[in-house]
Amino acid sequence: MSALRMLRATALAALVTSAAAGSPPHLVHRDGRAALVVDDQPYLMLGAQVHNSSNYPAALSQVWPAVKDLGANTVSVPVAWEQVEPVEGRFDFRFVDTLLAQARQRGLRVVLLWFGTWKNTSAQYTPAWVKLDPKRFPPMVDAQGQASYCLSPFGEATLDRDRRAFTALMAHLKKVDGQRHTVIMVQVENEVGTHGLARDHGPQAEAAFAQPVPSAVLARQPALPGRPASGTWREVYGDYADEYFHAWAIARYIDTVAASGRREHDLPMYVNAALRDPLEQPPQPWKNNFAAGGPTPEVIAIYKAAAPHIDVVGADLYHAETPKVEATLGQFQRRDNPLFIPEISNAPAYARYLWAILGRGSLGVVPFGIDYFNYSNAPLGAMATDRSMVQPFAQVYAAFAPMQRSWARWALEGRTAGASEPDDGQERRLTLQGWQLRLAFGEWMFGEKAWFPGAPPPPWAGARTGGAAVAQIGDDEFILVGQRTRVRIEPTQPAERAVLLSAEQGRFDAQGRWVSERRWNGDQVDYGLNLPATPVVLRVRMARLPDKGPH
Repeated sequence: MSALRMLRATALAALVTSAAAGSPPHLVHRDGRAALVVDDQPYLMLGAQVHNSSNYPAALSQVWPAVKDLGANTVSVPVAWEQVEPVEGRFDFRFVDTLLAQARQRGLRVVLLWFGTWKNTSAQYTPAWVKLDPKRFPPMVDAQGQASYCLSPFGEATLDRDRRAFTALMAHLKKVDGQRHTVIMVQVENEVGTHGLARDHGPQAEAAFAQPVPSAVLARQPALPGRPASGTWREVYGDYADEYFHAWAIARYIDTVAASGRREHDLPMYVNAALRDPLEQPPQPWKNNFAAGGPTPEVIAIYKAAAPHIDVVGADLYHAETPKVEATLGQFQRRDNPLFIPEISNAPAYARYLWAILGRGSLGVVPFGIDYFNYSNAPLGAMATDRSMVQPFAQVYAAFAPMQRSWARWALEGRTAGASEPDDGQERRLTLQGWQLRLAFGEWMFGEKAWFPGAPPPPWAGARTGGAAVAQIGDDEFILVGQRTRVRIEPTQPAERAVLLSAEQGRFDAQGRWVSERRWNGDQVDYGLNLPATPVVLRVRMARLPDKGPH
């Protein structure tokens, strides 16, 4: 083992084992990166989220076959406020118990999605006794006093009852799962924000809006250029004041719910964001073009200030265009926020993006609508509702699953990278310590393009199914995984040339040991490493020599 690898391994061991053996799931942080730790080891979430209405015992029979076909290690399932507290003050967690029992039978971990005050901004998952009492549970109102569809973040009774129900859920989890750790994360609310209204204009909201911006917010989200360093929301943030204030109000509400739940059972918690256009830079003030107040990139800092009990702001990825996907990954991967994709479309075109997501070191990725309920969410998602729906994603999961613990560790150490075939088919480059990888797409596996000027492109050119991810496990050693990609590994220093020592195709066993299945050579390495349609895992050893002949 090189000195570099030994130092990294020692530091990581101290970091991960600092918690007591058998500690609950938690996040560890290192140099602006993070890992989810489950059973005292880094854990890569290869997830599957069920449909919104599959949170009932009878529906699970259509969930488990899809999750198995996908090869997921984690299933994300809603728990609705209306479901657990249909009568005020009486809680029913029988579905949670059924879900955990059946997940354990299948060796799966669970992420619970709390659909409380807000689900996709609306109050649709609140109990009937909340829906029918707007005086007690007030909606937001506009500047003319017109009621909105969305519950107000300043509703004291709403917050108190949501907090109480969520806390009861977490206390129940502590009782039934405190030692088993089947549930590894919890999402608090779902895609919050408001359409059609930038903020609440009710009496309590107006009073708070006229107050000075809290110092904790200013510390993370300073005043806009030309504005006073402190003052009211309008004075400090100008045209952005309404949406910034609304983000603070919602985040503070969520934090109260999360903090109360974590006092009962301290699990990692996150919120998920419905995205605005990530290519609008700089982001312009809200014009009814996204859910105001949701945790979009320009207000992540406000969420961090107002909701310290939320560990992660995740991005729900339903933008199909490569520039938007790449921009989103960059905007949500910050030193103060780990990359996490708690939802991604299950349309086949999105499967390629898993290479970039996991290569960049995401805590995990979760395709949405993974169950065989006869419901298609096309055109946002896949048309199919059978096994063909999961197949494009299952191929990628199969490559990562045997090494998921190792991959999560390498990502925490900052040793991974990845890219997906872009819409324009252009080359992508990945840079690691001392090396760069050139990724080309849509080429024949054999030979160089210039050798066959009259040859048509291969059948897969234009299909946009390629991608690769790489982990640098030693100074000159790599784990390369991908499909439909030609990879060339080159030194970053122009004065050096690359020497391929070996490229072994294989897998990792249950103990994390490499098992070699064949060695690539000849045609398989002479034109770069050409990854086939079905993903493969390669262990590649390189060397660097001076780029000049011997004297």
